[in-house]
Amino acid sequence: MIRTWCATLLAVACLTTQVAAQQPNQRQLDSLAAQLRQLRAKVDSLLAAQGRKPSAPTPVGDDLAALRAAASQAAGGGGRDTTQGDTLSQAMGRERNQAQLNPEIGVTGDIRGYATGRGVQGDNFDPREFEIGFQSALDPYSHTKIFVSLEGGHVSVEEGYAYWTGLPGHLRLDFGKYRQQFGELNRWHLHAVPETEYPLAITTFLGEDGLSGTGISLYRAFGGLGTHELTAQVTRSASDSELFGNSGRPTYLVHLLNFWQLNHSTYMQIGGTALYGTDPDSALRTKIGGLEFRLTWRPPLRAMYHEWTLRGELLALKKEVAGTGPTRLGGYVSSTYKLNQRFILGARYDYVESPDFGVITRQIVPSLTLWQSEWVFLRAQYQWQRIANAPADHQIALQAVWAIGPHKHETY
Repeated sequence: MIRTWCATLLAVACLTTQVAAQQPNQRQLDSLAAQLRQLRAKVDSLLAAQGRKPSAPTPVGDDLAALRAAASQAAGGGGRDTTQGDTLSQAMGRERNQAQLNPEIGVTGDIRGYATGRGVQGDNFDPREFEIGFQSALDPYSHTKIFVSLEGGHVSVEEGYAYWTGLPGHLRLDFGKYRQQFGELNRWHLHAVPETEYPLAITTFLGEDGLSGTGISLYRAFGGLGTHELTAQVTRSASDSELFGNSGRPTYLVHLLNFWQLNHSTYMQIGGTALYGTDPDSALRTKIGGLEFRLTWRPPLRAMYHEWTLRGELLALKKEVAGTGPTRLGGYVSSTYKLNQRFILGARYDYVESPDFGVITRQIVPSLTLWQSEWVFLRAQYQWQRIANAPADHQIALQAVWAIGPHKHETY
């Protein structure tokens, strides 16, 4: 019986300690003190009934200190009060051990196999890219992402930048090398796009690997009749040297994206991009504008099994030398539909005019993706391409993408 009351006394003491840690009010303290005195009186009466001498009453605070000391001794603390030491060690960040200081590391492999209508080629199998990604929170205010690409026997930094969030005005600041926010798909890494390659308009106007550069980026999201995102970037372009004459001068990009949730399962976004750069040595001025559209249907209760997305972009390129130059157009429309949990059916139509002579190229690209898991997907794709006044080309591609680490098939 005495053990039961002692256990109850200890439980009340622990509860008192927890409440004290939460800064209780005076009424709670008085109530707990009264309960503790009642329990102490019952224990003393039981001791007296067994012929033992009750101990002299002590203040509530002393009782709690004695209970803490007894608990510490039972746990191997030798009766030493470790409260101050624990508080000091927590303030010094004892939990930040070496493993937690390491960055998150992810590796992605992208392998292709091709068959064309021209017969057996010498590069039917292509280890397209192996990408190593490092990500880490540097401190509560800044983060970093670094992506190293191993492609064609060459090692390069695809992206490497730090970014700060929570700045005045709800701004986000990026500084370093990054894929620029032109439209929707240019920002994505190649292994994450819905087909095996970027759309023709992106590779023709912005460079074979899309538009990227080293510089500074400011991002701001705001509300009002939907959700809106504004991005402004100043970079030294590292993409197609012919786009800006390889002048090394800054290029300027502004991107506005507008998002609307139409209902519980459907959302739509419309955006626009403007890019400008010059080369004074050749009197070159390059202007590129883009419009983007995306409509996605994803039922919340069936999102793992069904999803439909329709997206498209329209690009206009104008390269002026001494104030004159033609305007070339390009764009694409694509759609993906998730048949079930594993298979995704896709199709894309491309149209682009070459920057120099305006030669038109068209493509139709249907695909079937087996989303084996979060770590692995396989894709089969057919490509029909026709350049004006030339026979059509046919290609069948097989793609395998796999990832290890905490970031699977990351978009960017």
